[in-house]
Amino acid sequence: MTTSPASLPALDRRALLRGAGLAGAGLGLAAWMPAWAQPVSRGIAKPLPELSGDSISLRVAHETVKVDGRQAHVIAMNGTVPAPLLRLREGQTVRITVDNGLDEETSLHWHGLLVPFQMDGVPGLSFPGIPARSSFTYEFPIQQSGTYWYHSHSGLQEAMGHYGPIVIDPRGADPIACDREHVVMFSDHSFVHPHTLFTKLKQEPGYYNRQKQTLVGLLGGKDQKHADRLEWARMRMDPTDILDVTGAAYTYVVNGYGPQDNWTALFKPGERVRLRLINAAAMTIFNVRIPGLTLTVVAADGQPIRPVAVDELQMTIAETYDVIVTPTKDRAYTIVGEAIDRSGMARATLAPREGMAGGVPPLRQRSLLTMADMGMGAMDAPGGHAGHDMAGMDMPGVDMPAMDHDAGAAAPTEHGSAGGSGHSMKMRDGANAPQVVLGPGVQTIAPMPMDRTGEPGVGLEKVGHKVLVYRDLVALDRNPDVRGAAREIELHLTGNMERYMWSLDGQTLSEARTPIPVRTGERVRMTLINDTMMNHPIHLHGHFFELVTGQGDHSPRKHTVNVPPGGKVSFDVTGIYGDWAFHCHMFLHMHAGMIRVVQVRDAGDPA
Repeated sequence: MTTSPASLPALDRRALLRGAGLAGAGLGLAAWMPAWAQPVSRGIAKPLPELSGDSISLRVAHETVKVDGRQAHVIAMNGTVPAPLLRLREGQTVRITVDNGLDEETSLHWHGLLVPFQMDGVPGLSFPGIPARSSFTYEFPIQQSGTYWYHSHSGLQEAMGHYGPIVIDPRGADPIACDREHVVMFSDHSFVHPHTLFTKLKQEPGYYNRQKQTLVGLLGGKDQKHADRLEWARMRMDPTDILDVTGAAYTYVVNGYGPQDNWTALFKPGERVRLRLINAAAMTIFNVRIPGLTLTVVAADGQPIRPVAVDELQMTIAETYDVIVTPTKDRAYTIVGEAIDRSGMARATLAPREGMAGGVPPLRQRSLLTMADMGMGAMDAPGGHAGHDMAGMDMPGVDMPAMDHDAGAAAPTEHGSAGGSGHSMKMRDGANAPQVVLGPGVQTIAPMPMDRTGEPGVGLEKVGHKVLVYRDLVALDRNPDVRGAAREIELHLTGNMERYMWSLDGQTLSEARTPIPVRTGERVRMTLINDTMMNHPIHLHGHFFELVTGQGDHSPRKHTVNVPPGGKVSFDVTGIYGDWAFHCHMFLHMHAGMIRVVQVRDAGDPA
């Protein structure tokens, strides 16, 4: 997105229809195709605006830009969405002055950067925020290299375009060699204000789901069988409920450009091209592939890994991946960012010359959630339950209204204590998670959550090619802290989709009386259990953690991890002094309450 009117000519529907009359019915029909499938190519081939040096200035303000030819209201920095690329170098100290031109508070969080907590940019936690019509200067040393990004942590500004990429060059030689590189920043843009999106979801959680099961799907054998549909209806759950906000409301963009805009990255045949992939979306997980090219993944969340060759990867919100591609043919390739629910697509082009466009594949058939996604273990046969008898299960739609919420909830336990020793197959049994506060915001507790780090992600189980999984990631260098964890902190990701309520351990940030306590330098294992049917990308500010995936002292180091429905993820982390936000990066989930504070204090300080 840019404020330059010359860069994106407005789409003239009458002109298109006149051209259709001359060129034939095929082109006429194309005008009504979804944006990602339009044959129109404007071949942008323009780099992102870039800022570097020890002193950088950014101005935040309301702007009007064009996305796929439509006027859009955004919150931009220095007049662009995304904000300028910040090109920094490991070892420097940078001063970034942010001038707030808004009539409300703003902020900037440096996602994935190791900074003093006072510079982390979370209003009310690490600093007071940047008041309207004022400025603030962030100053911090650059202690790392790799691909990162920055965004607002105030209100819903990030969802309106208040984000940008960061590339940090290493102090010495880069371990990842390439001939050329491009930043490819995926996001979702809505012409509807994010507060309206949130209100609609509170009123009807499936408001934007236009892919529900139909009678045609039943008769055609494409969706669930009748008996399975009845079971899911009895549970008041929808197996097509994969994304809260879908392509019905979003235009999916690459570097701010929509599918019709066709942002283009250039290459010369035979070059090693490094693509720095960033998911800056508010609510969208993307399945990324380039048909005709192998993606060699060389870094995850900015940290180098042993190269892994894949055909596709699922990139959750706030993650970054660096991939190497080596196109040898003199042709255009399509960079595909398909929404996880397959309701829409971000599309860009990798080409040897401007004005080219590769073929755009059709959206694949949307998938259905299974009983495994409900935390019922590996019951993932088509149709949902693999023949398991569900008669004895506590179905929220039947038993929950009659349940005494207070009687069923054990008192919250100390973080780090073990959960319930026994597990029932009831779907809202407090004994399975005694630290969870059972209230109206907790619809289910997963009876049999399982480690799904070896799975490719929702919708990619049967694509027929290699998909990246977390267990493929192996750190290039030995981890800096290889101590075992001294204790474990178990947290449940909880929610009630019917009421659009989200929390951790059944409590929102305002309801939780105390932060999660960790000592400076303490080695802690955190285990996240997803009791809901939605994916949750969880981000810990100010830290890297090591995923527990069997890679020993070369465990992958990340700052964000996706916890799939009914899934369980563990990571080890070493406490760094400060107060740090810990939250779901589904922006509206965090807005609804799925956020806590990790408070790290020295051994001599009070708990």
